[in-house]
Amino acid sequence: MYIAMNRFRVALGRETDFEAMWRSRDSYLDEVDGFREFHLLRGPSDDEATLFTSHSTWDSCEAFEAWTNSDAFRKAHSQARSPEGTLLGHPNFEGFEVVL
Repeated sequence: MYIAMNRFRVALGRETDFEAMWRSRDSYLDEVDGFREFHLLRGPSDDEATLFTSHSTWDSCEAFEAWTNSDAFRKAHSQARSPEGTLLGHPNFEGFEVVL
């Protein structure tokens, strides 16, 4: 199993905008072999931002990589633009092979 995560630093006061963007978009994940589960997680805040993480679970790293090269990925990400001023920097990707 493989877990893919992107960390986002969302400007204070823009959390609702960020969450609304995720709720309103079609991810097309159900069209991709090997996809298991998706969650958007809201974490702690500091003086500048609130941490969010997108968390998806896959059968394998290969299944995730196939998704990143698919038409479904391109369609999902074409509508994934956060309103200006929402994000403080680019998302930070982290991928993990499940050991236990």
